[in-house]
Amino acid sequence: MPDDIASSNVNRSFSLSATSIAIFTFTLVFLYPRYSAGEIDGLLFQAALIVMGVATFCLALASVHYYGSSLVGHVDDASRRAYARRGDDFWGAGYYLLFLSPSLILFTVGLVVVGSVWFGLWALALFWGVRHFPGFRSRPDHGGPAA
Repeated sequence: MPDDIASSNVNRSFSLSATSIAIFTFTLVFLYPRYSAGEIDGLLFQAALIVMGVATFCLALASVHYYGSSLVGHVDDASRRAYARRGDDFWGAGYYLLFLSPSLILFTVGLVVVGSVWFGLWALALFWGVRHFPGFRSRPDHGGPAA
């Protein structure tokens, strides 16, 4: 993977991690009091927080792996390719989980129709990602995008 792409991937993953933490904090500030009062579905609220936590964890791991792939001279080429591919996998998992959390929050606050539409869009995005994301992953032979 070229160094400029590896650096961009670190920045992109880090930005999504920060966004996920901001959404997590926003959700806690506004929904935790309603959770404590029993006004919202506690299981959905906790599921939304878990999904956001796992998404943040995956995106942070993607950043670490992309950083590992940028270490020219410190890591051999095979390890750099392995770091890049694992970074791609973690990024994909974190991205799609981050996209799932709004539907869970919408269901939590009782907006079932809007949550269902958002969940449907997430399912379409996930279907598309499962079918097409492997074509965008770093190639094992040279570390660049697959053809």
